[in-house]
Parts: sequence; structure tokens; C-alpha cells
Amino acid sequence: MNLGLGVGWRPELALAIDRRRDVGFVEILAENVDPQKPLPASLRRLRERGVQIVVHSVGLSLGGAEPLDQRRLDRLARVAEWAGAVCVSDHVAFVRAGGRGTGHLLPVPYTEIALSVLCDNVSRARRALPVPLALENIATLFEWPGPAFDEPALLSRLTAATGALLVLDVSNLFANARNQGFASRDWLARAPLDRIAYVHVGGGVARGGLWHDTHAHAVPLECLALLRLLRHRMPLPGVLLERDDRFPPEAEVNSELDAISTAAGIGSMPAALASPTPPPAEPRAPAAAPDRLELAAQQSRLVGALVAGEPVPAGFDARLVHAEAEMLAAKRLRAAGRAWPRHDIEGQRRVRFLAWARANPLADDGCGCDDGRRFLASLDSRTPRLRRGAA
Repeated sequence: MNLGLGVGWRPELALAIDRRRDVGFVEILAENVDPQKPLPASLRRLRERGVQIVVHSVGLSLGGAEPLDQRRLDRLARVAEWAGAVCVSDHVAFVRAGGRGTGHLLPVPYTEIALSVLCDNVSRARRALPVPLALENIATLFEWPGPAFDEPALLSRLTAATGALLVLDVSNLFANARNQGFASRDWLARAPLDRIAYVHVGGGVARGGLWHDTHAHAVPLECLALLRLLRHRMPLPGVLLERDDRFPPEAEVNSELDAISTAAGIGSMPAALASPTPPPAEPRAPAAAPDRLELAAQQSRLVGALVAGEPVPAGFDARLVHAEAEMLAAKRLRAAGRAWPRHDIEGQRRVRFLAWARANPLADDGCGCDDGRRFLASLDSRTPRLRRGAA
């Protein structure tokens, strides 16, 4: 699968992407499109000129001990067919537990039971999808206690057991190496680079002594250096710029794409690289029920600490879990504020919203619009004028 230079497609970047003639692929967010509607005109034009489409999902919760939601799988398959996608990707992470959503990708423990759960879920997802599945490494501010192995070993064993491909996010690798104090070079030396489908690159920012992967800032030079290092280890089938917020002028987007293309050696790539192996014909033996239930309980307790102010589970670094919780609360506040700009949720109502959010977990399929509506409805009896305003 040869993809070339890519950009995460967003409406704010559509014109810049359309004008950029060397774009080989774009990535669309599965949760942000409606397969019941026609493909957006800009995506149709890209596809007609030969630009390939990858569907990126954040909602499967492949690392969750709770059973996969068949509705999500079915919808993701429909989106892939609707878009004419060449690949679907999701993350080595979980996003919900105990009936509570987080709206964020959370790390899995590096244990045999967590690996078994991942293999079960990935194998099931591969059988349900019409195109290859690739799995992305995530950025995280904290780690689970008591690891039996490390992330490169997890990714190697997971891709070998399931036949899935890898989305290697060098920005997530940079963030974790900086925050957790390991060497990116050593990580790359042990990761399953032969399984790479494509590479992600994005920006971030330092806050409070930690590096946050934001997709809203310029790509740091360190990530371009990682791209060059990766290129020297193997030719790269595709490299994609992620930008989700604070969209810069077109000239800045093009400058970043030029730098990425040069660092990755886009023009010298071969016609094809990693290809998926066939999905397992038979379902894997599921993880032992008592172990899976215990992992589900552990994940539920962690989610409670992150979104509801419950105690941090034993063994976790409480400072880092609290930092992640603050980041999740700020992310939820921004989403609600953008959805309801006339009601000043991020301004005068900030403190009240954050208190409300702790007592009202994010709905499993929640979004900023729904969150803001629920919050404003909670104020209705005390603030009647809200009934007369619309976002």
C-alpha cells in the first residue's frame, strides 16, 4: 500500500488540500461524517483525481475489557465503503468503561490479559471491516503500574497475532519519550516497523513540565528528526500531517507539508510496502472471563478518577492522573463552549460547568453540543432567559 504525502482532512483545510497537487492521501474521522449523506464535494474531487482515503476512528475502544459495540463496528464498515477507503485505523487504547465515556484515548496496561483482550477485539474488528485495519500508538501522560513488557513488545505481539498493520505516530512517540524519560531511538529499534501502513505527525506544546500532543500547534523539529531516523531504517509508505484545531494560514500548512515530505523522503518511496495478512478464519479464544472482568473493573476505576473525581487507583502516579483529568475537563469545556458560543460556557460559566461535568459523566456517544445542551438545561430553572437563546 503506497500512500505518499497525506493530510488529515478537515473542512477548514479542504481548500488548501485541494490546491496541493502532491497530496497522495487524506484521512477522515469516522465519527465526524454521515454515511447517509453524499460524500462532500471536496472529497469527491480528491478521489476523482486519485487521492486515496483512509478512515480514522477514535471510538472502537479496542483496548477495553467490555465487549466491542457491534453498532460501532457496523457503522465503521459503512463509512469505509461510503468513502471508498483503502484502510481503516483506530488506536491501541480504550475510551470508555463502566458506562462512562471519556472522549479521549486512554492507555492499556502492558500485561498478558490486556494483550489477550486487544487481540480478541482487533481480530473481531478485522473480520467486520471491508478493508485492512491499522493500529496507532497513543500519547499518554501516565502509565499503568506493574508492566510485564513494554509498548514495542505489545505492538509486535499484537500485530503478529492479529495480522493488523501499524500507524506509527512519531509525535505520540516523542511526547511519551519526553514525559516518561525513555529514548525514542531504542523504542524504534524494537517496534514492528515492517507492519507500518503509514505515519502520523502532529504538533504539541509544553505545559507544566509535560509535553501535550495537541494537533493544534506547529510540528516540533524533534518530530521531523524522528521522521528522518525512521526513513533511514526503512522506506515509508505514507506520512500524514494531523491538524485538528487553531488552523494556520495555507502558507504555513504548505510549509509544514514541505518539511514533512523532505524529512520522510516521500519522492523515493517504493511502489508498495507492508500488506495485511488475512484475518483469522476463526475467532480467537476469548480472554478468561474472570481476568477480563477484573480488567474491566480496573479500567472503570481509572475512568472514575479521570472524569468524576473519584480516588486514583493504587499504583498509579496520582500527579499524572490528575494532570490528565484536568486536561480532559478542559477538553470537554472547550467542546461545549465551541458548540454553544452565545452562552459563554468557557467564560463566566466555566467554574459551574466544570463542577457540573464531574457529577455528569460524558455520555457514551456524547459530543460538545449534547454536553452543552445538558449543562444549559440544568441551569434552566435558575436562568429562564436561556430558553429564549439558541446557540
